[in-house]
Amino acid sequence: MDKILQQRAPIMQAMEELRIKRVVPFDVPGHKRGKGNPELVDFFGEKTMSIDVNSMKPLDFLGHPVSVIKEAEEIAADAFGAAHAFLMVSGTSNSVIAMIMATCKRGDKLLMPRNVHKSALSALVLSGAVPVYIDPGLESNLGISEGMKLADIRRAIDENPDATAIFLNNPTYYGICSNLPAIVKMAHEKGIAVLVDEAHGTHFSFGRDLPISAMAAGADMSAVSMHKSGGFLTQSSFLLLGKSQSPQHVRQIINLTQTTSASYLLMVSLDISRKNLALNGIKIFDEVGKMANYARDEINSIGGYYAYGKEIINGDSIYDFDHTKLSVNTLKTGLAGRKVYDILRDEYDIQIEFGDIGNFLAYVSVGDNMKGIERLCSALSDIYRRHGSDKKLAINYEYIHPTIVATPQEAFYAEKELVYIRNAKNRISSELVMCYPPGIPIIAPGEMITQAAIDYILYSKEVGNNLTGTQDEDVEQLYVLR
Repeated sequence: MDKILQQRAPIMQAMEELRIKRVVPFDVPGHKRGKGNPELVDFFGEKTMSIDVNSMKPLDFLGHPVSVIKEAEEIAADAFGAAHAFLMVSGTSNSVIAMIMATCKRGDKLLMPRNVHKSALSALVLSGAVPVYIDPGLESNLGISEGMKLADIRRAIDENPDATAIFLNNPTYYGICSNLPAIVKMAHEKGIAVLVDEAHGTHFSFGRDLPISAMAAGADMSAVSMHKSGGFLTQSSFLLLGKSQSPQHVRQIINLTQTTSASYLLMVSLDISRKNLALNGIKIFDEVGKMANYARDEINSIGGYYAYGKEIINGDSIYDFDHTKLSVNTLKTGLAGRKVYDILRDEYDIQIEFGDIGNFLAYVSVGDNMKGIERLCSALSDIYRRHGSDKKLAINYEYIHPTIVATPQEAFYAEKELVYIRNAKNRISSELVMCYPPGIPIIAPGEMITQAAIDYILYSKEVGNNLTGTQDEDVEQLYVLR
């Protein structure tokens, strides 16, 4: 990484120069630097509204950059150790879709774990690629998916030598990482591209004592969320390429779905955030790690809760663990993770990232401080005292390999009918059903609906998980193939 180069923020500089020139706008957006809507100015501030502008000659054009945006992308590539970087303003979901669509066309096989974000399934619907699922390990005591076992990946590659790419999480929502360098080597030996969803691993490129980043491991493409662990404006993301990929081809794919009216607020955010992480990342993430480790120790001293860390590493399916992730199992408190999530929000005004049946995640990042950490730990202690019990919440966790009857694209566009979920056993789903967050589908288009999946959905509703993905807003019914 070139530290002198990383001091530059070309888009931010261009925006400052534009403001000084006081250009008279006869283009969109129609609020004309806020003058057309004083209420927006009062809410967002004059400076923010003054840089909500349209593409123009001095500011470049995201769909075909030739000046300041192009320079910003080159500097970002240097920061992440990538051959090329794209500024993405439609979130990392769009980056994931672009990765898959750039490598897989209709009928191509994509090796992937089942615990992927919905955006990967969306990409299969759009591209027509065929998923070949590799069962992730299951940590049965915690009720969470692990990473990928090397033996399982080798078997999948041997059984599908015509696979085009393999798609992986680095890390999972809970902080678990697979042996990415070994997987990259294994895939590349067979000519298979490696695509990595690194939405929650942006900091891997900038901190110390963290799992390896996708680019450092030799992956072909990775998608990173600057607005998550990078700590900047929501929807800001980077799509990173290795040397094997054509930036011109990938740009074409991105332009199929990304807006032509890119937000300069988001692009300036990417410029500034990349600069900050490149110059200060080691210090930032050392501090984040210290806060997360302190919180982990404090929570584990309460009793009942289990804030897990590197001790769960097993060298294979849990090859590494991101210690900045404050993932907490709640089963021994007698409370569902979602219940703890709700109590924290409703009674303590503490908003954590998500809660599922047996766990919750409190996101610790650059914006946190010890005062907030202490407040969280104190609230969890109080919740256990007031609501907990010695009776462990009994849940039978079992990973069930999905039975794929049709491709996601075929199922999504097929003739279908609406049925109640409780009566959908052995039908073929045309829709996604998932808890959001984390956005990992319970059922995906083209899969046979099992009784286990139905039971999981009904129990998730019972404990208050936020279910989504179906046309039915109440998630009582879903579309299945006729």
